[in-house]
Amino acid sequence: MRPDLAVCPCCGRDNRIGIHSRKDRRYRCHDCERTFAETKGTPLYNLKYPIWLVMVVLTLLAHGCPVKAIVAAFQTDERTVMDWLRKAGRHGKAIQEKLVCDGNVELEQVQADELCITTQIGKIWMATAMLVRSRLFLWGEVSENRDKSLILRLIKKVWQAGRNRVHQGVLLAVDGFSAYVGTIRKTFVTKKRTGKRGRPRHIAWPDLHIAQVVKRRTGGRVAEITRNVVHGCSARVREIVAKTQGPSGGINTAFIERLNGTFRSRMPSLTRRTRHLARTDRRLESEMFWSGVVYNFHRVHESLATTPAVKAGKAGRPWSIFEILLLRPGAKKLHGSM
Repeated sequence: MRPDLAVCPCCGRDNRIGIHSRKDRRYRCHDCERTFAETKGTPLYNLKYPIWLVMVVLTLLAHGCPVKAIVAAFQTDERTVMDWLRKAGRHGKAIQEKLVCDGNVELEQVQADELCITTQIGKIWMATAMLVRSRLFLWGEVSENRDKSLILRLIKKVWQAGRNRVHQGVLLAVDGFSAYVGTIRKTFVTKKRTGKRGRPRHIAWPDLHIAQVVKRRTGGRVAEITRNVVHGCSARVREIVAKTQGPSGGINTAFIERLNGTFRSRMPSLTRRTRHLARTDRRLESEMFWSGVVYNFHRVHESLATTPAVKAGKAGRPWSIFEILLLRPGAKKLHGSM
């Protein structure tokens, strides 16, 4: 039995779960006496199509296959495929919230960047953040505007991922967008409560550092790159960079740009010169989180020889697509987790 089935999806109690039918893959809760399917609480629950077909379609979507090609190959309705993608996107977002943004991530060096995307409704911005050492995709946000609100939502999730590591050295390497510095300074704080009335005092993390990589372009090409430490200690920044990138590393945003390149190749709406533009920002968010969770927990990174989630200590081994889809983020114990 999978360990994450130790909690009944019907009553939510952590009790004895027994096997009701091996053939139908159903289980019984000995507390509420209800039976439930193995797929209860997952994107595979109560579907009218074979599970193998849904798995194949979602695997293709996570690797950049256009929706219309899938519809033509499997003779399915486009609305059905998009419904599966939305469910997989919500599922991936829940997994990221449960396992990655749990407050215990060793942030060390984090890189963040924004990506401008052309859709059928105009330009949309996608902001992403990742860990450099493990290449772990932390979080992403989608917005019609590249503004402070977009950056604030992203940085709050980065803080949430490592909120229990207050005294750990953290370097955030970002581009020259002015909203980053002030947002990071206001977000990476701890609240000192004294028991008195009024707003608690906000104390900045003691070992927080911010570095900006500013690119000046001429004629569409990068003419000059300026690297500045805008918050923290330059010597400590060099130490964190050497620890996460190696002795030859430097202040840059190359790792997050590579991740965005991976998203461009693996999200059907982002491939260059595509004829399958997204119609809504919700579709972009679904594609981003589904591709992101497959990237974190399934795809073996060449430079790591394992998945980013295993490297970051968020999984005990690489997961298959089927295991990711069968995961129930609401369970107390998840299969393959540390």
